Amino acid sequence: MTMRPCLLLYSCLWALAGVGLVLSLGEGCLLISEVNADNPGLDTTEFVELYHSSGQRASLEGYSLVFYNGNGNMAYKVLNLTGYVTEDSGYFLVGSASVSPRPAIILQANSIQNGLDGIALYHGENGYSIGMKVTATGLVDAIVYKSRRSDSSGVLEEVLTPGKPSFLEDESFQLGDESIERCWLSGSNWTFQAGTPSPGSTNPCTSPSINSPVQISELRLGEGVFLELSMPQPAPTSTPLALVLLDGVTATVSFSMDIQIQDSTSKGLFLITSDRGNVSVSQVLPPEGASLLQQPGALVGAVVLYSGGVADYPTGSPLSQDQPIDALVYTGGGELNPNLTQTLIPGREPFLLSSRFQEGGVSLSRCGAAKWSRDPGVFLGGRPTPGQTNECLGLGLCPHTVVAQGGTVIPAVGPSGQGEFLLSEVNADSPGAREDYEFIEIRHTSGQQASLDGVWLLLFNGFNNKPYQQMDLTGHSTDPHGFFLLGSSGVTPRPSIVLPPNTVQNGPDAVALYRSLQGPPFSQGDSVPTEGLLDAVVYRSRGSDKGAKALGEVLTPGQPHLLEDPSFSSVDESLSRCGSLKPRLLAAFQVTLLTPMKENACALEPTLHPQPTLEPKLDGFVIFEVAGANWTNATDQQAFVELRAPPQSSMVGYVLVVFEQEPIRASISIPLTGESNSLGFYLIGTSVSTNQRLPVVSNGTPIPQRGAVALYHGFPSSFPVGMTASNLSLVDAVVFSDDQELLQTLTPSSQLYTPEFRPELGLVSLSRCSCCELRTPQAWTPSKPTPQNDSLCPSQTFPLELDLCVSKQESKQGNAETDCRKWLHREGSREAMRSEVALYLESHCHCGFSPVHLHEAQFSCYEGLIRLSGHILALSEDQRNNINQTLKNTSLMQLSGGLVGMSCQEPEFYRSKGSEMTSGWEIALVFAALLVVGLAVAVAAYCYRRRRPLNYSSIELNNQGEGNPDF
Repeated sequence: MTMRPCLLLYSCLWALAGVGLVLSLGEGCLLISEVNADNPGLDTTEFVELYHSSGQRASLEGYSLVFYNGNGNMAYKVLNLTGYVTEDSGYFLVGSASVSPRPAIILQANSIQNGLDGIALYHGENGYSIGMKVTATGLVDAIVYKSRRSDSSGVLEEVLTPGKPSFLEDESFQLGDESIERCWLSGSNWTFQAGTPSPGSTNPCTSPSINSPVQISELRLGEGVFLELSMPQPAPTSTPLALVLLDGVTATVSFSMDIQIQDSTSKGLFLITSDRGNVSVSQVLPPEGASLLQQPGALVGAVVLYSGGVADYPTGSPLSQDQPIDALVYTGGGELNPNLTQTLIPGREPFLLSSRFQEGGVSLSRCGAAKWSRDPGVFLGGRPTPGQTNECLGLGLCPHTVVAQGGTVIPAVGPSGQGEFLLSEVNADSPGAREDYEFIEIRHTSGQQASLDGVWLLLFNGFNNKPYQQMDLTGHSTDPHGFFLLGSSGVTPRPSIVLPPNTVQNGPDAVALYRSLQGPPFSQGDSVPTEGLLDAVVYRSRGSDKGAKALGEVLTPGQPHLLEDPSFSSVDESLSRCGSLKPRLLAAFQVTLLTPMKENACALEPTLHPQPTLEPKLDGFVIFEVAGANWTNATDQQAFVELRAPPQSSMVGYVLVVFEQEPIRASISIPLTGESNSLGFYLIGTSVSTNQRLPVVSNGTPIPQRGAVALYHGFPSSFPVGMTASNLSLVDAVVFSDDQELLQTLTPSSQLYTPEFRPELGLVSLSRCSCCELRTPQAWTPSKPTPQNDSLCPSQTFPLELDLCVSKQESKQGNAETDCRKWLHREGSREAMRSEVALYLESHCHCGFSPVHLHEAQFSCYEGLIRLSGHILALSEDQRNNINQTLKNTSLMQLSGGLVGMSCQEPEFYRSKGSEMTSGWEIALVFAALLVVGLAVAVAAYCYRRRRPLNYSSIELNNQGEGNPDF
């Protein structure tokens, strides 16, 4: 579907009223519509597209376009737009000469920086100039963009687009070029997303793939009634669906029918209509259903799609509490039952029908690029297009700031200041059976008004670890003091989002706050999401917190769950944030009296879960064994991390952090609890028989294929998810990666043995085979997993003789002995040699060989060569046989750095690699010198003869001598 900003539609004025913006017809604003900063090759088709939302020619008098460098946050280019006007359709292009249509202002190739950078549109005479610091004075619109996902610029985002993320010009979007295009999402909400470049024309704004399998695409009310569904291809024929029409006054079922998905059009549309003659019809709508959608006058109601059959939603039954697949609630001005909005579209407004419905009918078409369901704000009123792509004429809304005719600046409600959203107060259990005084209070830490666009509130059930409510807060904002309230109708002051009584469960459950611009954070079948998690509170009911254990391990790991203690007050009480603004810190909450939309009534001294004191660091704590579930293809391969400490040692104060290789960041951070067992083992894993559980992450693999596991000592807040690798407070680490940044940060040297985990090895783990050497790759080897038992390490049970001599090919005999002895005393040289030999043998035997197998071998110097002799220790008889066969088949080891190795028992080795490499060259040089001297004598003799001719008379008398000169 497509959307084009155009003339303001009367049918959408309801959306403006909802956010406090009032524009008259013909007004509009200038905005940044599209940016293409990074082209394939030499960046010769860069451009910035401005658009006036009136869709008409507009003057650019008083406007300036400023380009900011994210490194230093200063302007590197300033364009004064005074004297320019947009095209007749409202577009204005700035860009390279190769852009078509030709821009009004031509920039040299490669003028627009790729990111992380920003572009801002200003209005007013404020002296904008190159080199100035970033400012919000006179700001009309702005975008902060980047070319890498890992980039982040706090200053540009805080000043130009506070509360909004920087946008990615994703080069993986398509094979050719791509741009960042502004698209309407829903209501008054806009975003930027990657798209096909469209300079000087309509942005494609293709909606991303949706989580829900089926959505309402278009609804025709009045004459020619029909319902059009959109769905993926191929059509989900096995999914049972029910269409339900609800009475808007009584909130009861007026009509229901089964949807029989057998096929859909090539456009992925499924048409339900009473017009049997329509060639695009997929299923006929019975007359009793069609008549309900044809009623004239002030119509109120809802069209709902449920998963299931018509028997679950009989006519006359009350509104179901089942979560629908999609729903469209609408009203023509009549009284609408609040249960419809609170249950079907929580936190959103119904679609307001215009007076045109009185004139015969109206079609509501899905046009917003938002991918989420159950949002009437994505629909526009327009021309009916049954079985065809929706016709979306767009809005004249101004997403950032309105500059009205005459140059008056009218600031729109938007985010302000620096900070983030946190859960401030939760009242999940209020007295009485109705529980009509429940509420959740959110606060922005800036203490100022801030937009909640892209923020979601999820209510989790502690027994199945799934959300029973997902509420999109887009379109809302905090009050001037940073507060935002959701709650029952009995709460005073009235919440911005009213919830039905008894919505918030009493526990064991959780409340979590997320930022997600791509729709609901949780999809059906997913695990508890961690991506975009801003804050969470896990609470329990009196008696037990076992039901919420899994939630706590993901949302607030290692922390005791909160209890809203009913004995605290004879009236009512809540859980209030006190003493700390750190997210996901349950120790920051106290049980207090209720203070919705006010400062929390915190005690001077915390009475519930005070800030923990840090236990002292003890010796003997090491990472002992690590395994990843995807290291082999064995079905019973488990992910776990085993620690070892002195027996019965407290683990409090230690934090286990898992790092991924790409990008290098902490994917898991687990504050440890409890104590080690009687043997000193402490196990963190995915099975039930562990001391702590490894949380489930978005990619399903808590221990990655390549990465690192680190053990830190300190407060959990010092080691958050997303942190980069650090050696501060580091106790131990194992790196199973070839990434030098991870290695050099977490281990003392850059020497690394990276094991290859092969399916033929069966179950496999990385096991520590040296008790006391911390943070060294030399202590680890692949072996069979042995959780809560001693590691399976190479032993004297399976020895193998080794006598290896190593030399450099360019070694000199006279210096070899001295060089060898210097090498023996060089720090780290022996570990490096063990790694070199181990890598060579493993690459040939594929048997899990590591430097640990060479720990018994000794280094010495022998006739100027480095000698490695003693025993190779194997894990098993099979491994010993594999290693032995590899050694027999190897005549010469070609190691890195010009090193060669061979059995010291081969006499040819010394001659070929010792004498021949030293005296061989000397003999060759002597021979060459003699040859040169001989040639020189011959040439000299020849020249002498030529200068002194023979006596010809003598020659005639002596025929024998005639040939001598010639010879």
